[in-house]
Amino acid sequence: MVLRKSGRIWLLAISLSLSLSLLTGCTGTFSLKKPQKPVQVVYRFDDHRWLELKGFNCQGELWFVDKNRGIRSQIWSQFYRIFTKPYINASERYIAVPGWDMTGAMSVSRDYGQTWQTSRAYGDEDDGSNKPVYNKIKSLTVVNDQGFLLTNQGHIYMSSLPFDDPRLEPGGPGIDYTITFRGREIAHHINAGDPGIGGNSSTWGLNYVDPRILHKLTWQYYTNFQNLPDKVPEVKNYRGWTQMQCDLNAGL
Repeated sequence: MVLRKSGRIWLLAISLSLSLSLLTGCTGTFSLKKPQKPVQVVYRFDDHRWLELKGFNCQGELWFVDKNRGIRSQIWSQFYRIFTKPYINASERYIAVPGWDMTGAMSVSRDYGQTWQTSRAYGDEDDGSNKPVYNKIKSLTVVNDQGFLLTNQGHIYMSSLPFDDPRLEPGGPGIDYTITFRGREIAHHINAGDPGIGGNSSTWGLNYVDPRILHKLTWQYYTNFQNLPDKVPEVKNYRGWTQMQCDLNAGL
């Protein structure tokens, strides 16, 4: 009995193995391998620079590519979702990459896309918040190495002019200024290398400020936050896309 039972099990195993072999041989579709994550270009700055998204359902890793300079750098390692509002990035040295559900924070590069940092936004919205929520953002424009985040209410969050204040560089004299408090003028001094708000003194392009509140911040004394534009500059001869694009069904 044991031998016959073992024999039947052995024959059944052979039969199942042959069936699977025939199935895979005939159809070529039976596989236990996981599908490869699709890679698609979701934004083009021009003919030699673009953003690649690797992942399903328009979410995943985000990479920047500059074919001419030989740059391929990772911006997001996972969970990136594309920015769905109008977006123009006409600068090469300075790049600001927004994402879905942002509140003024973006991935920013100041060296042609080789390295990336996170920006911050400072403002005074009508709803009492100090940052623009995603559904109130109208567009992002980057031109002349400066970023302009426009809201539906017409507020503009802009980065500084593209240089650091030389007075705050190592060995610099710092900045002297006075404030009036209860009718008295009080002298203040910003030391060279003072970290200030949002990082060290070398922060051009990392902080987006609504000019309506600039008078409340010490940045008003920095040369790169003076003489800021009062509107989003016009972009001419732009060769890139004006909005990110993504195929939700890619790889499925």
